[in-house]
Amino acid sequence: MKTTKLEKVTKEELLKKANKPAEDAMYMHPFYKGKIEVTPKSCIRDYNDFAIWYTPGVASVCKDINKNPEKVYEHTNKGNMVAVVSDGTRVLGLGDIGPEAGLPVMEGKGLLFKYLGGVDAFPICLNTKDPDEIIKTVMHLQPSFGGINLEDISQPKCFYILDELRKKMNIPVWHDDQQGTATVCLAGLINALKVVGKKIQDVKIVLFGAGAANIRIGSLYMKYGAKPGNLIYVDSKGMMHRGRTDLKDHKEKWHMCEITNEKQLTGHIEDALIGADVLSAASTPGPDVIRKEWVRKMNKDSIVFTTANPIPEMWPWDAKEAGARVVATGRSDFPNQVNNSLGFPGIFRGALDVRASTITDEMCVAAAEAMASHAEKIGLTEDFIMPAMDDPQVFVEEAIAVGLKAVEQGVARKPQTEAELRKSAEFMINRAIKDTKLRMEKGIIELPPKQRIEDRGEGLA
Repeated sequence: MKTTKLEKVTKEELLKKANKPAEDAMYMHPFYKGKIEVTPKSCIRDYNDFAIWYTPGVASVCKDINKNPEKVYEHTNKGNMVAVVSDGTRVLGLGDIGPEAGLPVMEGKGLLFKYLGGVDAFPICLNTKDPDEIIKTVMHLQPSFGGINLEDISQPKCFYILDELRKKMNIPVWHDDQQGTATVCLAGLINALKVVGKKIQDVKIVLFGAGAANIRIGSLYMKYGAKPGNLIYVDSKGMMHRGRTDLKDHKEKWHMCEITNEKQLTGHIEDALIGADVLSAASTPGPDVIRKEWVRKMNKDSIVFTTANPIPEMWPWDAKEAGARVVATGRSDFPNQVNNSLGFPGIFRGALDVRASTITDEMCVAAAEAMASHAEKIGLTEDFIMPAMDDPQVFVEEAIAVGLKAVEQGVARKPQTEAELRKSAEFMINRAIKDTKLRMEKGIIELPPKQRIEDRGEGLA
């Protein structure tokens, strides 16, 4: 598999390349008027079939479900349908831009769900910021969907919303900004540690940024074996510790104050990085938010994840020059992209196929291990610790791992074997890819004018 070589180019050249997807997006979105649509999946041989799919024939199906509610999974698409729910309060790096402005992102999520995981996902942007109203609304949606993907909801309410919905609903509820980011970062860290020859229980990990993503990332690192005392969180005011009483009103941050930073160190990011083995940053877009002189203070063979988009907290070549051995970002035009899109399509594929009632931390770890293992089979290097998004097999392997873990934990309502999960995942994912390609070939999906797509280069994540 090819990897992207890290080339040192001028800031102007990089920014020009980084801006190209945005320029194309402003043309392509109105060209298609959105990215997803509803199409029939059943045959329509002639108009007589409408009597089967709708009235009067459908009444017998309705009565069957009424007698046995679980039959809804056999008679409808519920088992392959996910709602992508957002209130538009934390969209990408744009902040609170509202539900209408967030809709293009949720549509994009639906497109990735379908193409990468064979999952039908429907964007639902809510005109409320009230967490209890969001919880109530999502619960009302449960009859129609096999899973819920929460997206771009601001903290701290995103933690409360996720926790409450996971308690109250019997279908998987997942917040991709938390669980998805954490799963992919864990996969990257597993392989990065293999490359540098270190063990997760031995390394000092600095988490720069204490938002929803990094809180969950640290939690999953600990779930996998990192010692809580070896983790140090750094937010905008400095290192987090038990003396930070300003954080007592933030449940999740205060919990990290209590269990991490064993030595109760104080100071800022430059102090935290002294003697650190891993920097896992999910903070402010850069460049130069993190400086080379700070990275130089890290231990030998250090690992640096700078995941802010569109510009990472520091350029990868600066991290390398400062001594980091393995560097990952959230961008597709640099090596080692750690991006949610590598996780959620396959994870939901597996959860839906076994009709899981939830997605546990153990299922996230299983997905991360499957992702890491797939990359390792290809061959790990400093510049290749993560699978590529254009490799459908990685999503198949994740689906299998997640489904089997759900069965093992007793949260699967439709247990399946490894062979059954593989057959289902391969069929659904390959079907989605073939369907899209065929529709383009037949002109059902119109291609944009040639001059608009020439030399468009690689886009950002």
